[in-house]
Amino acid sequence: MTQNGRSGRLAENVMHFARVLRTAGLPIGPDRVLDAVRALEATGLERRDDFYWTLASVFLDRREQFDIYDQAFHIFWKDPQLLERAMAMLLPAVHGRTPEDKPAASNRVSEALKAGSQSDKRPGNAEPEKIELDATLTFSAREVLQRADFETMTIEELAQAKAMIACLRLPIPEVRTRRFRPDSEGARVDLRASLRASLRAGSEVIALKRRSVRYRHPPLVVLCDISGSMSRYARMFLQFLHAITNDRDRVHTFVFGTRLTNITRCLRHRDVDAAMLEIADVVADWSGGTRIGTCLREFNLGWSRRVLGQNAVVLLISDGLDRDAGEGLSKETERLHKSCRKLIWLNPLLRYEGFEPRPAGIHAMLPHVDAFLPVHNITSLVDLARALSAPAIGERRAA
Repeated sequence: MTQNGRSGRLAENVMHFARVLRTAGLPIGPDRVLDAVRALEATGLERRDDFYWTLASVFLDRREQFDIYDQAFHIFWKDPQLLERAMAMLLPAVHGRTPEDKPAASNRVSEALKAGSQSDKRPGNAEPEKIELDATLTFSAREVLQRADFETMTIEELAQAKAMIACLRLPIPEVRTRRFRPDSEGARVDLRASLRASLRAGSEVIALKRRSVRYRHPPLVVLCDISGSMSRYARMFLQFLHAITNDRDRVHTFVFGTRLTNITRCLRHRDVDAAMLEIADVVADWSGGTRIGTCLREFNLGWSRRVLGQNAVVLLISDGLDRDAGEGLSKETERLHKSCRKLIWLNPLLRYEGFEPRPAGIHAMLPHVDAFLPVHNITSLVDLARALSAPAIGERRAA
């Protein structure tokens, strides 16, 4: 790196590195490249750690971008453990991929590096080292894409998945209300309507007006975990909720990490990108810790009476990993369950065949839910729609 800097190649290398990060999905423009070069001139190139954190301070805005930056840095700037990292990316997997520590970032970074190597080569290297990273996993057919885990998708696959999610709908069955509607073939006689009609006509013969029970879709309330372990799943599920919010009425969405935030108005934007940008401005605890019991208590005290009326259905999206070790979680989950018609828990950890509810948070919540379903790919979202459209399946209480 020092030699590149002395030979005038530092700015070019930083520019090429920024292109890789931008291809991998990080919002990096020319202004940040110039700032990075100035910052490196100020900090110097004597220590690799200083070089690493100087670029990180300029290029990164959010915590969830760090995984992509870390892998791209060690590959681009010749990490001594490059071979081990490259081999870890190519391990065999179910449906083409197995969730590892940082699989999604690996696919995105390898895709960005592959695209960059095809367009131009880094200056300062006469014969760049030949490395093939995940070259066979850059495209998925529709069937494979539906089963692919959101954590392991590349940039192209994420775009395709978002387009498919935008077409999904959530068919919640209609429930009977206490109100009636005019119906000529109804089983009940509407005496008031019959008397009003007879007074208007002035006839001695009264034509009976009838009515029937009115059915309506119940409100849908969503509580989505946005902690660090749920970040990527939460982003994809918010895309799904945006499509639902613009397709039907009475959808209320809340996100929680260390605090509870109402994002219902944000999701009402017709443009999904504008909705996501507004959510990013409103939510302050994205990819942080998790205090499920505290957030559920805040919802039960401040919001349950406003949004849980008329047989509301509640979707709780969380992995159940609570920082407070499940303190007060059983009580608050029970209260939430008693306040709604149906409580459905969607947990991405159910994608593992040997999953057991050992964490304290999962053990405390599980007895108080009506259904316990996975949510980690498009197929799981389709299964959720089927479960809601068949009440007999969802009504069975999870053990």
